[in-house]
Amino acid sequence: MPRFRVLRHDSPRGLHYDLLMETATLLVTYALNAEPHPGTSGTAEQLPDHRRLYLEYEGTISGGRGTVIEWDSGAYIVVRRNDQLLEIAVEGRTLKGRIVLQLMDPVCQKWVYRVI
Repeated sequence: MPRFRVLRHDSPRGLHYDLLMETATLLVTYALNAEPHPGTSGTAEQLPDHRRLYLEYEGTISGGRGTVIEWDSGAYIVVRRNDQLLEIAVEGRTLKGRIVLQLMDPVCQKWVYRVI
């Protein structure tokens, strides 16, 4: 099963949480505006894909982009996916259930998310 990881990212643009989902070659990444506890929802921004090394990395990010520490990690599977919706089932230490991301603004890649 592919892995996911949530990083607490303290950056110059503010505190947020990076949701990283492993694929064969990279990490699909979304910045979540709040800690993704079960039962929460919020806004998300799709970010450029990240290198796989962030599945293991914690610390300072080069270029003055802040620091990251692991908030949760585990395995995931894709339940549904299309151009405007991504639903994954996660099995982490904290997150156990589903995360649903729905596209709200395709130009800016702004999404909303729910943790079920």
